[in-house]
Amino acid sequence: KSKVSLMVNVFLKDSSKKPSAAIFLSGSGTNAEKLLEHNRRLGARSAWHPALIVTDRPRTSRAREIAEKYGLPLLEHSIFEFYRAHGQEKVTLATPEARHVRDLWTDQLRAMIAPYKIDFGLLAGFVPLTNIVSDFPCLNVHPGDLTVMKDGRRYLVGLHSVPIELAILSGATSLRSSVILVQPYTPGASEMDSGPLLGISEPCPADLMGHSLEELRAVFAARKNEHRHGANKDLLSIIAAENQERLKEQGDWIVYPQAAEDFARGCFGRDEHGQLCWREDQLHAFQTVKTIEYGAVRRLIR
Repeated sequence: KSKVSLMVNVFLKDSSKKPSAAIFLSGSGTNAEKLLEHNRRLGARSAWHPALIVTDRPRTSRAREIAEKYGLPLLEHSIFEFYRAHGQEKVTLATPEARHVRDLWTDQLRAMIAPYKIDFGLLAGFVPLTNIVSDFPCLNVHPGDLTVMKDGRRYLVGLHSVPIELAILSGATSLRSSVILVQPYTPGASEMDSGPLLGISEPCPADLMGHSLEELRAVFAARKNEHRHGANKDLLSIIAAENQERLKEQGDWIVYPQAAEDFARGCFGRDEHGQLCWREDQLHAFQTVKTIEYGAVRRLIR
């Protein structure tokens, strides 16, 4: 029954050449390195080739080092300097003026990338909410299990370690990373992590580091600030950060390279009802799925 006979819109169109990807990063670039290591390990068997490294933080990221190590072109487009040059003291999207500056910054980035004729993007710790993702499909890895729903919406959403905090406070005993197809940013929209869910990692045990759930819930309840998640250097945020590092190793670094390979092979699409579809390869029929679990083996989640 899961075999699909209706029309499926493939996210990455078939082409005669191997698709090229730009890798975007803002910080340490560990996810970028794992993508590139996996790609290099597969060699000619890899379904995509890296064409470009892009960073918005030339001074503080490891983009130069990674680009040099893998012999890739590097594009540096400092978002901090751009905002300052346009009269903005901080990088934000809180005002119409700031959003206009972000659009200008994105337009310049778009022009810089254009000559490379990129087929898709891989966001590897890339901070800016930029609508470059409307130019070509972009994947991102997220530190939360986006199959978890609450009131009909994805629950473990948000930036940084927020999804980890939410999972811990809800009593989850394990954590997962998710790979999504990124949606363009819309001011005021809360559904930042609403894109098609291509893959999840195998579960990674949550570690409360000897503390009780009640203790951590009390820490959260004691927070006074308006944005209560991820804002304080308290016990909960420290434990969440530790768990995020473990999840990166046991989740991100496994699920992201594998999902990127399947994406580049044209394995993912969406049917006319918006349902995610997956196929083994271009010779096989699409099947409707909820997502794919990537680990030692690939498992279809229906």
